Amino acid sequence: MIESANPIAAQLPELSSGEIMRYSRHLILPEVGMEGQRKLKAARVLLVGTGGLGSPLALYLAAAGVGTLGLVDFDVVDESNLQRQVIHGTASVGRPKIDSAADRIADINPHVRVEKHETRLTSENALEILADYDVVVDGTDNFATRYLVNDACVLLGKPNVYGSIFRFDGQLSVFWAQQGPCYRCVFPEPPPPGLVPSCAEGGVIGVLPGIIGSMQALQTIKLILGMETLVGRFLLFDALETTWRELKVRKNADCPVCSENPTQTGLIDYVQFCGVPAAAEPEGELPTMAPRELSARLANGEALTVVDVREPHEWEIVNLAEHGATLMPLGQVGERMGELDPRERIVVHCKMGGRSAKAVKQLRDAGFRNVWNLEGGILGWAEQVDPTKPRY
Repeated sequence: MIESANPIAAQLPELSSGEIMRYSRHLILPEVGMEGQRKLKAARVLLVGTGGLGSPLALYLAAAGVGTLGLVDFDVVDESNLQRQVIHGTASVGRPKIDSAADRIADINPHVRVEKHETRLTSENALEILADYDVVVDGTDNFATRYLVNDACVLLGKPNVYGSIFRFDGQLSVFWAQQGPCYRCVFPEPPPPGLVPSCAEGGVIGVLPGIIGSMQALQTIKLILGMETLVGRFLLFDALETTWRELKVRKNADCPVCSENPTQTGLIDYVQFCGVPAAAEPEGELPTMAPRELSARLANGEALTVVDVREPHEWEIVNLAEHGATLMPLGQVGERMGELDPRERIVVHCKMGGRSAKAVKQLRDAGFRNVWNLEGGILGWAEQVDPTKPRY
């Protein structure tokens, strides 16, 4: 049995009569009981992110009676979040996520203390923020923060409850260098920039973060209670097939952060470690055109070819067909560039600008010179030019 992340203190907090009633279904479980519930009340858990994974995490950990929940987030609620980020509601659109989540937690369980960290987690503040918590739960959606959370947890000796989601696939584990491998043991290096699209680019089925986030909440509760967890085990969930696979993972003797002789003894620049941010991909200076400039040029009758490199199902949601846009998915650009005239002025767009930047580079490498990337993609067009266009 793994030691509790929050060892029994000399004097655990008592439960009020109201709390005993609230947690009665826990208290009659022999594996929890009064002592276990008091451990939960004494526990301090940090949730990094209050989005897709953070929503079920916060809801269930609050309902379970975890005494202190720390929240790290700096984003605001957007309407596109509501399909999966169930802690937020329509009335919270435009509000800071951390405030929306805190209000919902207070409504679920007024006995829970919420500590807000409305900031981006960085190498400068991570150790200070994580230091006061027993368990850290990673609900992030980018590689730079995942590596940062992992390394900070290793340095501080904290368990890191890991989860990730993409489209119909989920991953889950508990990384705790004192008991087993860390995230870097399994993933020593991040994937090349742009190889793995974000959920904003690739999509995610709305219920998936509920499944993975709830499993993270379960692992967190088991850590606090001193039960066996997923340390040394890695779960893969396929929502399309509704199947789970389990992999055994081991500590890497050459891990740069958790081995006996680590080569990295502090936090680093994780944005640099993970490569150029997606907004700036690919490398090099590429010519861009602002949506308002494209609109003005089209209005003036300038001959421009607009190429949309998104997928057909995205085209069905919203497109620039009225401006003569041609659908040419990014994966087809190489074989279909012969359909384009190098002498024409070409503006390429996608959803937000990342995929179209790759297409522009591909075309320029093939000899096209009069080609621009539309800044902000079709979402930028909807924001700056035509607010009637749906955003997704």
